[in-house]
Amino acid sequence: MKNYKTIAEDYREALQDLYEADEAKQLFLMTFSSLTGKAAIHYGLLQQENVSADDEASFTTTLSELRQGRPIQHILGKADFYGYTFAVNEHTLIPRPETEELVQLIVKENKGKQGSLLDIGTGSGCIALTLKKQLPQYAVTALDVSPEAIAVARRNSKALDADAEFILADVLEWESFFQADQTYDIIVSNPPYITPKEQEQMHSNVLNYEPHSALFVEEHAPLIFYAAIADLAKVHLSDGGSLYFEINQYLGPEMVDLLQKKGFTDVNLLQDINGVDRMVSAKLKR
Repeated sequence: MKNYKTIAEDYREALQDLYEADEAKQLFLMTFSSLTGKAAIHYGLLQQENVSADDEASFTTTLSELRQGRPIQHILGKADFYGYTFAVNEHTLIPRPETEELVQLIVKENKGKQGSLLDIGTGSGCIALTLKKQLPQYAVTALDVSPEAIAVARRNSKALDADAEFILADVLEWESFFQADQTYDIIVSNPPYITPKEQEQMHSNVLNYEPHSALFVEEHAPLIFYAAIADLAKVHLSDGGSLYFEINQYLGPEMVDLLQKKGFTDVNLLQDINGVDRMVSAKLKR
């Protein structure tokens, strides 16, 4: 019978071709927390403790899937975001820390206000539902083209007790499904923005297991979704309303230029914790 320290070493050795030692340790600790129900901080106190046969089998199964490159969040069926736990699967993007920064920006600028909010390309619902929890006076609508993603977002809405309206639609065809008088005070989106050239720099667990439709755009049209959402916002964003985007770090100036040419004001290009261009905010004044 193994103890937790031995299993942690098994993870390090088995995953050394895929992950750095610190990453392998983090994957073990995430598995540890999921299987034991104990926070990772308790591992130091329990590392010499023997593991039950059932838990050892579960650790082994998870390790086998990790060795195939499958993301730990898909294996466990959940991901943490902004202090909440979201169900995720192969039909939804795994929430990233950079996106938490986008949510933090929106919360900071709109705390204490009320109105309506539209999240475009909602995936698991991590942006929309977190904003509903943080800005409860806003009526939240979440849109996605994937019925499977919408199903996951609905599950998360119920689990988090965060009410939202869900729309199954393609934002590139927005003119066909929004009512003329339908307006929102906040529109936010983290749309597909990764170009084919950038795929070479990406980890295989992203390329092989996360939905390409939510990640990639054609090389010749990297801003296609931003342009469409900006056009939507010109019609359906309220007077003085705010538009927020997560963006490709290499296309910050192009994004600013796009929004300014479409008539938005107060266009701000913002950096993430790594110092790269990652967010754009803008206002619409009619």
